[in-house]
Amino acid sequence: MKIVYRASDITEAEIVKGMLLASNIEAHVSGFYLQGGIGETAPLDLAMVHVPDADFDRARELVREYEGTAAESTDTTADNEKVESSRLRKLATAILIILAITILSYWVGL
Repeated sequence: MKIVYRASDITEAEIVKGMLLASNIEAHVSGFYLQGGIGETAPLDLAMVHVPDADFDRARELVREYEGTAAESTDTTADNEKVESSRLRKLATAILIILAITILSYWVGL
């Protein structure tokens, strides 16, 4: 299965999934539990819509229509760089939060 869409939240992911299912494309949403695990920080790019590899191109066209864009070509390198950048930001945020909690715990414990 390939990721065809990264939604801003679970609701949007379910809308895209419904659109794909209506077009006879099997779709699956992931990220339900990740959003709840984040806590009070803004959960971004955690809800993803997956489709079978064979349906990816057709699903991507439908998603482009949904987004209101008609990209001329699929640039997977740019998409991968965006995903990697997003993951690095999330990792850095998690490290900073853990560091802040550790420092505060130590400071309060003194």
